[in-house]
Amino acid sequence: MPQELTPEEAAMRLESTDTLGIPLGPGQPPAFLRALGTRTDWTDLRVYGALLAVGTELFSRKGVHYLSGFYGPLERSLCDSGADIEFTPADFRRFGPLLQRRSPRVMTTVATPPDADGWCSLSLHAGGTVDELRRAGADPERMLVVEVSDGYPRTFGFGEQHRHALHVDEIDVMVHSTDAPLALPGPPPTDDDKAIARHAVGFIHSGATLQTGIGSIPSQIATLLAEGDGGDYGLHSEMFTDGCMQLHRAGKVSNSAKGQYDGVSVTTFALGSPELYEWLDGNKSVAFLPVEIVNSPEVIGANHNMMSINGALAVDIQGQVVADTIDGKQFSGIGGAEDFVAGTGLELSDRSLICLPSTFSRDGALHSRIVPQFGPGAVITTPRHHVDVIVTEYGAAELEGLSVRERGHALAAIAHPDFRDELAAAADGA
Repeated sequence: MPQELTPEEAAMRLESTDTLGIPLGPGQPPAFLRALGTRTDWTDLRVYGALLAVGTELFSRKGVHYLSGFYGPLERSLCDSGADIEFTPADFRRFGPLLQRRSPRVMTTVATPPDADGWCSLSLHAGGTVDELRRAGADPERMLVVEVSDGYPRTFGFGEQHRHALHVDEIDVMVHSTDAPLALPGPPPTDDDKAIARHAVGFIHSGATLQTGIGSIPSQIATLLAEGDGGDYGLHSEMFTDGCMQLHRAGKVSNSAKGQYDGVSVTTFALGSPELYEWLDGNKSVAFLPVEIVNSPEVIGANHNMMSINGALAVDIQGQVVADTIDGKQFSGIGGAEDFVAGTGLELSDRSLICLPSTFSRDGALHSRIVPQFGPGAVITTPRHHVDVIVTEYGAAELEGLSVRERGHALAAIAHPDFRDELAAAADGA
């Protein structure tokens, strides 16, 4: 049985020089991380994680080094404030093997309180930490700290093989809290978002298996699908969002013909509104599976009529996509976008949509997100040979199978009118 400690007592179980592994975003234990942030005696604490979803002083403390696989607003703020934070380039599917290589002495997660049989649901995150949590709990030289809270929904995996829970006998230290997960309500869609969504849904047919991310464009796509005539969709998505819930509630999701994990929507983490978390609580129509399964290109490609929908920051006329950096500076992360783009490319019936507004404004000037070429220092997220369809508010460019010149002209046609001539000329010179 685990030792039951307060968050502050559990925080004192770490050495001033130590290593700590935390899950991505919604799997992070809030009270425990806040308690760690009250300590000021760190000499060399190395933390491995991604997408911070907890406000804590820990990562601003001297002697704390944070290696993140995905930047969110909190990481960007820490970077701006001079905190010791570095980006670790890796797609989400590789987080597990990389964490095993690091083998942090302390592993931690948030979970629900144990049920009658002693199982603590891992709630909103399966991700890439599940195996390492269990390894830490089984190793007498390591420590597994689990924060349990009734504020988190009890969710499920898929059968005995993927239970999506830890047993109390695996846990070294249990911390109790009343915290709820971070709420992330979706922003209202702009007119451009609505136009992009209208173009995107033209590619989505009844019976498709959908992957979609967070943001106003995917949310608007879900709204149009929920209101439309189509249906019988399957869901196989790295992230489960309010849009996914909306499709379920509209009766548009059957999960009857995916060919992989039929009968349930498949995901590896959920992030959204309190309404989403309440809907997920006790809901067995959604299966949380480890990211190495959900984001496996082979598993993705084995779904029937797979439709991948992702975002980007910029595209050049070759079709190269920049999705996680701005002017070479880390903005977000690779996540699972590349896995889903690659996975949908394994079958001719599958499609991959990359959606973005055609322009952005900086210092009062309008700039095109579709460019003739990227400048020095640009970091490519998705190579040109993986890209299928680019969608802006002006239309969709189907790039697969086109020459470089043809790609350039197709992209120029969906760029903002102010930039089309320049892009077409660059395409003719490519």
